[in-house]
Amino acid sequence: MNRSMKKCLTYTLAIALVVLYGCSGRSGRNGGPAASADSTVTAVSIPADPDDGEVEALNPEQVAYGRSEPGVAAEPVASTAKAVQVGGVVEFDKTVHDFGDILQTDGPKTCTYKVKNISSEPVAIFEVVSSCGCTDAKWTREPIQPGASGTISATYKNEDGPYPFDKTLTVYISALNKPVILRLRGVVHEKPVPLAELYGPGRIGNLGLKERVFKAGNMDQGGFRSDEVKVANLGSAPLEVGFTNLSPQLSVSVEPNPIPAGELAVMRFTVKANRELWGKNYYYATPVLNGKKASEKLSWWAVTKEDFSTWTEEQRQSAAQPIFDESTAIFDVVEKGRVVTAVYNYTNRGKSPLHIYKLDADAPGVSVVSMEDCPAGESGSVTVSLDTSLLPEGDATVMMTLITNSPLRPIINLFLAGVVK
Repeated sequence: MNRSMKKCLTYTLAIALVVLYGCSGRSGRNGGPAASADSTVTAVSIPADPDDGEVEALNPEQVAYGRSEPGVAAEPVASTAKAVQVGGVVEFDKTVHDFGDILQTDGPKTCTYKVKNISSEPVAIFEVVSSCGCTDAKWTREPIQPGASGTISATYKNEDGPYPFDKTLTVYISALNKPVILRLRGVVHEKPVPLAELYGPGRIGNLGLKERVFKAGNMDQGGFRSDEVKVANLGSAPLEVGFTNLSPQLSVSVEPNPIPAGELAVMRFTVKANRELWGKNYYYATPVLNGKKASEKLSWWAVTKEDFSTWTEEQRQSAAQPIFDESTAIFDVVEKGRVVTAVYNYTNRGKSPLHIYKLDADAPGVSVVSMEDCPAGESGSVTVSLDTSLLPEGDATVMMTLITNSPLRPIINLFLAGVVK
């Protein structure tokens, strides 16, 4: 492989480390050419995709309209309420504020988050750190007594021109081991845009959506992720929105419901972690509009990892600790359709066995050949194959993510790169 190609691959890998999952493993040295294989192996499993079905009228008992309905979801849909409790210490009335579509001429936009002390001791908001200088924050400075509430106010300056924004506030609160992340977001426009244009790209019937796939984010086992998005009624009559065929870990609701003609509503969703589902998984729901089941579905994805927040220091010191010899394997130029195999060797330097819950890949055609548990103090390997027939021609960089039982390295990124011709 020539030097220019290696530099290009190195740059691509660096970008991938930043944008995927927000967390990466330790980078190793570039590996040598990967060996070729004669056949593919069984791919890693993913959650079943519920059947789409055809457009049909449904009995009201089969549909969730933002309340608990038997036989629809394993958890009540009402669990999508905006209030979020954190660590049994505080309760936020919301963790996300969506300004929606605003204009440059609107000037600064301000939102307020209410923080209630649900513990038996006073709590204090130590610090609120904004993700950038375009957002200012103010908060209650005095201790919040049990049962009382304080506030965090955030102002987006709206000075940077027409573009989408999604800012974070990192909130440090006494009695909490880790900070709470609040978000404020919206889309700034130079001039007014018709509702049908804004919410037409993901439209299902008269339900206007900007997209049909939603990111829930990263969550620990035992936890959940909630968020909300704006939706629209693009019709000329009220639109009642329900959902059916929900994944058991998903709940969804819309408010107000029915949505008045030509108006906006908020669609809230919650994805709950499940120990049978690790890494990146998709969750599904089919809209029911005025009693008619849609032929299209909506999907949400989340990345689930182990929860180490309750582990003691002794447990952490005794945990698995995988150290890979190399995190990147590079294959030479191969003809499209050839299967290549890569082996990633590591040593478990911890005091407990290493278990890899799942391997995810950001490209099709990746299959796990071997990925066994590794005892403490011993060496192991992860072997994968890549079917290049599923990749476009040209430079190829595939990122694979391991979800492990190691608190020091719960997420590890491996790479397989080369050229397909």
